[in-house]
Amino acid sequence: MNPISRWLNTPPIANPVDRRNAPFMQILLLFFGIFVPLNKAIFLYAIFSGSWQKPGSMQLYADLATDILLIASAWIALRLIRRGLFHKGVTLFLSVTALCVGVAYASVGLAHVRPDPIPLLLLSLAGLVLGRRPLWLMLASLSAMLLICAVLDFFRAPPIAPSASIGKAISIFGIWLIITLVLDRTVAALRKSLEESERRRRALEQSNLNLRDVIEERERTQTQLIHSQKMDAAGRLASGLAHDFNNVLVVILGYAQQRNQLAKDGEIPALVSTLESIEVATRRAMAISRKLLNFSRLEVANAETFDAGTAIQELQSMLRQLLGNRIRLQLDTPKRPLPIHMDRNHFELAILNIAGNSRDAMHETGTFRISASADSEATLLTLTLSDDGPGMSEAVLANAFDPFFTTKPSGEGTGLGLSVVRDIVAKAGGTTHLDCPSAGGTTTKIELPLAQPVAGGRGRGTTSPDTLPVL
Repeated sequence: MNPISRWLNTPPIANPVDRRNAPFMQILLLFFGIFVPLNKAIFLYAIFSGSWQKPGSMQLYADLATDILLIASAWIALRLIRRGLFHKGVTLFLSVTALCVGVAYASVGLAHVRPDPIPLLLLSLAGLVLGRRPLWLMLASLSAMLLICAVLDFFRAPPIAPSASIGKAISIFGIWLIITLVLDRTVAALRKSLEESERRRRALEQSNLNLRDVIEERERTQTQLIHSQKMDAAGRLASGLAHDFNNVLVVILGYAQQRNQLAKDGEIPALVSTLESIEVATRRAMAISRKLLNFSRLEVANAETFDAGTAIQELQSMLRQLLGNRIRLQLDTPKRPLPIHMDRNHFELAILNIAGNSRDAMHETGTFRISASADSEATLLTLTLSDDGPGMSEAVLANAFDPFFTTKPSGEGTGLGLSVVRDIVAKAGGTTHLDCPSAGGTTTKIELPLAQPVAGGRGRGTTSPDTLPVL
């Protein structure tokens, strides 16, 4: 927007219709405030230089007075509009201009009035800018002015024939009346359309505000839901972690119990080695607790780019504790990186939720497998999580992603795990599919867009079927 347009659109006017009319009215007022004095200066120069016949004194003085009033009203009205007083400014200008027209007509005589566009302009502005009521008030004011001018014509010297004055008044009034009727109907329809448009705009704005509130509330609810699922997964990990800590503390205690004997025998190197082992075990315990605390913390989603294969490898200690001793864990990830862009905690939560469901489905021994691979074009990551459980019936499979749907006994499941997984993956631009082959078991396939083309291998090998002992 150029500086002139910006200036014309800056008056502090609240009414939207008036705000649309303000630029044109300001241009019109500037025209009268600048053009009229220039035109009058040229007119006076022509008169006093003898190039133009000098009118009568009364007519000349009336002409100068009306021009001064017109110029002053234009600048004052412009000032009022710039201060946001749109109706007052326009009403002042129209009233003064109508008065000037009456004075001009009275000075020359109604019978000698030539076709004048100013009254038509006044009627148009009154109707289009101010409304129907000001339009009819303007017509009434101009009609009263015609009547006064017709009466004054009787007292002129020499007097003007009544038939000429009355005929001219009726002719002018008829034109003004037709223009007023046309404007009245047009303005009524136009303003009704504008009001309906404004009502729809306000309704749409309110709907947008309500929708924004709903979206914000949904995001808050989803954040709380994800956190509750993280806490649920953390609770399921607690028993396994307690076993971990017990093993670490047994190691620490065993080393600590050797301190007196080592000190008595003077085995300083052995004592130092023992203390180092205690430090290693302690750090291991701290790492386990830190991992659990970080995972269960309530945080705002923070998307980052990370290697999905590395994240799965680093998650295996928590997966071992979640699955327990009776379920075998297999990880299969390629050597090349698989970069994805999403919240890493949410990625881990999705895997833990699916692993927890598989553990609950396999009542005895079984195997839980996770494999990750990229497509041939290196644009899509496919994450496959499968188990040896009994699978799902078609009815259960059809409702598996519904919130609060669960086949577990009361108190053992919320029915939110797969719903949360689907929302997490969808927010990252991916999809989630469930498959239950007739042979048994359940396979969850997650597809996520890769953040960048897959590069060459970086030295991380594929993990073979898990045969490592549980921590």
